[in-house]
Amino acid sequence: MLIGSHVSISKGLLGAAEEAFSYGANTFMVYTGAPQNTVRKPLEQLKIEEGKKFMSEHSISDIVVHAPYIINLASFKKETYTLAKEFLEKELIRAAAFGSKYIVLHPGAYTEKDLDYGINRIADGLNEVLSKDIPDIYICLETMAGKGTEVGRSFEELQRIIEKVDKANHIGICFDTCHTHDSGYDIINDFDGVLKSFDEIIGLERLKVFHINGSLNKCGAHKDRHANIGADETNPKGADNIGFEAINRIVHHPKTQGRPFILETPWISKTENLYKQEIAMLRGEEK
Repeated sequence: MLIGSHVSISKGLLGAAEEAFSYGANTFMVYTGAPQNTVRKPLEQLKIEEGKKFMSEHSISDIVVHAPYIINLASFKKETYTLAKEFLEKELIRAAAFGSKYIVLHPGAYTEKDLDYGINRIADGLNEVLSKDIPDIYICLETMAGKGTEVGRSFEELQRIIEKVDKANHIGICFDTCHTHDSGYDIINDFDGVLKSFDEIIGLERLKVFHINGSLNKCGAHKDRHANIGADETNPKGADNIGFEAINRIVHHPKTQGRPFILETPWISKTENLYKQEIAMLRGEEK
């Protein structure tokens, strides 16, 4: 099983790999810099070769890069849209330098416009980015919870984007369990049915990455609030409404294997997370 978590890039790729290894992970996800801004350290300062060497020595692979939140390809504002395209192109280059095959992207929010506008705008932006000389990497559109005007709350919305992309062979999907649950899909009682629907609408071959998260909300709440896996009301961050059994079925399902499973569950405090325990629990190493 390829399983890991989001880790910090503050100490470069080497520090990220070492942090992941400390959790018992064999994959991980990073931002290439702060997700809220465009400030980025030069690649030569990020200890990339040392990180790759550590990963090779410790059987860590299939790492994932997450695009920053400030990229909004659905925006009608010229400056926001231009930034989104230009910065996504730069992030693709950085992700490839890390040795990643996957960059996860929130499709975007159409704000004052409408869904059709947002879908067309995202596809146009992806077409422009993919027309450049970019690395061989998958842009993985993330399944979204459906907050506000964000695009990607259903498989149909994601497929409408994909079918408008000329180089669709570069487009994958990141399946977020919290988001998909919050958007209304019954991954607790009918994950087989959800996978069947995904396959019929998008195709399982596009499923490249999983974000494995519990949810603080009931199915269909459209709120996107992550919970620790299987947490009850004694957890300081709140109880999980998806539950360990459902998440465990997902990570061990025969049709999900071979993809990196990435935890984005809440930190209990500024210095404590449950990544090590959650990874071991999902591997069946502890209860």
